[in-house]
Amino acid sequence: MSSRRVSVVAILVTAGALGGCGGSAHHAAPGAAASGGATTPASAGAGGPGALSADARSAATGDIPDNQVFLTFAARSAGFSIKYPEGWTRSGAAGTVTFRDKNNLVRVLVRPGSAPSAASVATQLAALKRASPTLTFTTPHTVTLRAGSAVRARYTTLTAANPVTGRRVKLVVDRYELAHGGRVAVVDLGTPVGVDNVDAYRIMIESFRWR
Repeated sequence: MSSRRVSVVAILVTAGALGGCGGSAHHAAPGAAASGGATTPASAGAGGPGALSADARSAATGDIPDNQVFLTFAARSAGFSIKYPEGWTRSGAAGTVTFRDKNNLVRVLVRPGSAPSAASVATQLAALKRASPTLTFTTPHTVTLRAGSAVRARYTTLTAANPVTGRRVKLVVDRYELAHGGRVAVVDLGTPVGVDNVDAYRIMIESFRWR
């Protein structure tokens, strides 16, 4: 085969590979509550993270037991640490990490930013609601955590119907936003309706520390 023909073949192969990389990925629409996903895109809420969503195909495991053992996750590059229940699946890294046990979901996202206010959190959640009409939320308010002042709000999301059972899962999420040194942390703690994780989630949010 001549060197000119080899060069043409190489160019065609390279073009085909680049074309395959460009259009094959599918991304969830911002704010959509997918039946199989844990979260919507992080940019969905007017600069804030997307909403957590349950998985309609997964059953909740029940309440977190009173004798639950907690481990500490430390993200040195993002500058925070938090306790999470032993045995839960952890995914993500650095500035975004999710802990999950079936439809019990906790996500921590840290990004550069200024201190949140009740108004700014309300704006984020209103943007999520416009993109996902099933989302509802309460009026944000200021609370005091061991890590400092935070803005707290509660929102709910509803999955699409399970294609087999028709079941839809409603997730109740407590969102906390707090800031330190030019960084903002958004902590979402999600529980399916009917499951009581209040005590365990209190341990988790009070364990959050800036590092």
